[in-house]
Amino acid sequence: MSNAANSRLGKGPSFRVEFSYSLWWNTLLITVGTLLVAVGMKSLAVPHEFIPGGLFGLASLIYYSTETLNPGWIYLLLNVPLFVFAWVKVSRRFFWYSAYATVTTTLFYELVTIPIQVENQLYASVACGVIVGFGAGVVLRSLGSNGGLDVIAVYLFQRFNIGIGKVYLLFNAGLFSLSLFRMPLDLIIASLILVFITSVVVDNTLSMFNQRKVVFIISNHADAISHDILHSLRQSATFLRGFGAYSREEKNVLMTVVNNVQLKKLEEITFRHDDNALFIVENTFSVLGSSFSRRKIY
Repeated sequence: MSNAANSRLGKGPSFRVEFSYSLWWNTLLITVGTLLVAVGMKSLAVPHEFIPGGLFGLASLIYYSTETLNPGWIYLLLNVPLFVFAWVKVSRRFFWYSAYATVTTTLFYELVTIPIQVENQLYASVACGVIVGFGAGVVLRSLGSNGGLDVIAVYLFQRFNIGIGKVYLLFNAGLFSLSLFRMPLDLIIASLILVFITSVVVDNTLSMFNQRKVVFIISNHADAISHDILHSLRQSATFLRGFGAYSREEKNVLMTVVNNVQLKKLEEITFRHDDNALFIVENTFSVLGSSFSRRKIY
């Protein structure tokens, strides 16, 4: 009998839990993501002399100033001390996945050439931000990172709960301050647009397929609704004890977490049983455990 057939009410099959920790899946994410990052950098960022932010931005600035090696190899060299840090302070698995991401980024940058003919500077910064942001986000969905500043950012987030965005903000502030001595202001502004779009696309890529809805249902028919949630949606639910401020009566408040597809079905179940039910929906992006995401351990 399959795992799916053996799963209990409200519990997904066990392979869902282990899927994100498999070697082949993480390797696939990193390979596809780094290919997109390398193409965006080589085809758009470097030809327009953008500073894409992060450690690759520092590598690009060094390249523009010295014209020695290329940004891909400079980026690889800058990563060496950071990977020593990752090996000691984060985990061996994080180190190997991140090292693989850095090596593939460098190799793809060296070997893959896909011309993207965008002459307008603004259009190029937008296109580059979308491509690089999506690629970086795909890599960050794995158990590794894009290397570079991600190593420090992940460590600070895990150890001190310092947001990854804050680390990049401080680093990029210093990077663009240095760029003022080397680059025209128009180019710096275009680079800032690139960095902003990249960060937005990364955030949206990381939240892709992860958005959940926390639903509270207040109804006199909560028992019947919960029965259909368990058997029709195959989803778990919890009763919370409530007390009506107006009626002064105790009643059960039903709480459950569903995805976007299940939300409409849950709405139909609720109002089929009780036209006067109160149906409260809240967005959430972090739901761990049960049939949802497993806590990421690097």
